Amino acid sequence: MASTTEPPLPVARAQQQQQCGAQAGHGKPRSDLSHLIPRLPAPRRRRQQQQQQQQQPDTTNPIPIPTSPSLPSPPVLRPKQFVKPSRRILSPQDLEAFVESPTYGLVLSFVFALTDAVRDCPVSKADVDERRDESARLEGQGARDPDAPAADESAAANHGARTTPDDRGKTTVQKILKVLSAVEAVVRRCPPVDQGGSRFGNPGFRTFLDALQHEHRAWHRDLGVHDDDADADAIDEVSTYLLQSFGNRSRIDYGSGHELNFVIWLLCLYQLRLIGPRDFRTVVLKVFARYLDVMRLIQTTYYLEPAGSHGVWGLDDYQFLPFLFGASQLVQHRTIRPLSIHQPLALEEHAHDYLYLGQVAFVNDVKNVADDNGDVGAGAGAGTGTGIGLRWHSPLLDDISAAKSWAKIEAGMRRMFVAEVLRKLPVMQHFLFGSLVPAVDGVMGRETDVDADADVDVDADVPHTVLNKAPTAAPGHAPRHVHDHDSANSWGDCCGIRVPSGIGAASEEMKKKKTMNGKSNGVGGPSVLRRVPFD
Repeated sequence: MASTTEPPLPVARAQQQQQCGAQAGHGKPRSDLSHLIPRLPAPRRRRQQQQQQQQQPDTTNPIPIPTSPSLPSPPVLRPKQFVKPSRRILSPQDLEAFVESPTYGLVLSFVFALTDAVRDCPVSKADVDERRDESARLEGQGARDPDAPAADESAAANHGARTTPDDRGKTTVQKILKVLSAVEAVVRRCPPVDQGGSRFGNPGFRTFLDALQHEHRAWHRDLGVHDDDADADAIDEVSTYLLQSFGNRSRIDYGSGHELNFVIWLLCLYQLRLIGPRDFRTVVLKVFARYLDVMRLIQTTYYLEPAGSHGVWGLDDYQFLPFLFGASQLVQHRTIRPLSIHQPLALEEHAHDYLYLGQVAFVNDVKNVADDNGDVGAGAGAGTGTGIGLRWHSPLLDDISAAKSWAKIEAGMRRMFVAEVLRKLPVMQHFLFGSLVPAVDGVMGRETDVDADADVDVDADVPHTVLNKAPTAAPGHAPRHVHDHDSANSWGDCCGIRVPSGIGAASEEMKKKKTMNGKSNGVGGPSVLRRVPFD
């Protein structure tokens, strides 16, 4: 007798359902419509995990993310220790000695500490915090008139008593902002020279720098940098970095090295205990942002040439740190994505809050170009570009916008800061060393008696020094700075090739159109500029 085996229970149920479906549908099997049911959204916890994974830095890049060393405490100052800063990096060997020195770690840790201080923090939040701290300070003082200083506060300001480091840092930040406002006032008093439509640096910039030489000592005394008998050279040392942060006098240019000088000036104030780590957020979002505003005024007024420009293949003609600080601000932002730099509405609404977007908006504002249809790709308004101009004049920024997250962009900016600024000889050969930012004695190049402004004029008929040769100098003169012409990664940048100002090109083109038509574009709209290579 043949034994019969029953099918498994799931199979039996499936057969039964198929038979029932056939009977109900007159012999036709029931169709599967489950694929038409919309899927439920991922749980909130899963979405948060996905966002966290997107914010993780890119680990596939073979170049590791530079580690941020701990910022050392300010040194104990000794009387008569201050010296006037001078250049000490004169060869690739000097640069390698600098990279291995504690000063390299000091500069790197200070910049990265500033970067970390503004993570996920817009400029408006710093304004709210400042108002809250001011309200708390006034409540602590009681009901007296805030405009009438008390006698004990005057004594504290003079003798350092009853004044906390936080209060001293906040006061210093306000004084720094006053210094930058004074610099802006000097720009207003020193108009540019009429040079017949030239797009190169305006000689009026030298008049501006000469005026700073006459006023900077009073500014530093107000900051708390004294010039009495004990610290006779303190102002001379600290002020050198500020004066070098607005551009080069002989070449009338500006680049990331001058921007770095401003950060080193802030580092000197930290070394003097005038600002502290708790002030770093305000230093970036208020002081550095104000410095950018002043520099944009100087660049548009005097047509500063880009120092060491890579043309369109550079990140920016002038600045670098706004992209590093700005990427840190946006790391955890929920709505602003890297591709948002192509959206005019995003730039218009958020450029004032985030340094990265503000710099992109400024680039779009000053580098107008037209597409093939004659439409303005980067508008003349406050960052109203459509992205067409950005792809033309800043393709590197356009490529970076394809990154998946701001964390990857920030990691890339950290790598780029180390590779393109701190380890770049054409930039660091102008770096200045003093007592607050010391050089490695006996290892780095011999000290000279001139600062970074003693470079030769690029129009002068003088020989250049090549990297693989020792710097030479005439008797009684400082050695020439070196030029990286033999390196495979060299653009011949430094100061060997003068690059006209892209800002000057846009401004002069607008002036011509206004002269020809009586008004912009003849109908009151933004002038459409022709494409100029490497503007």
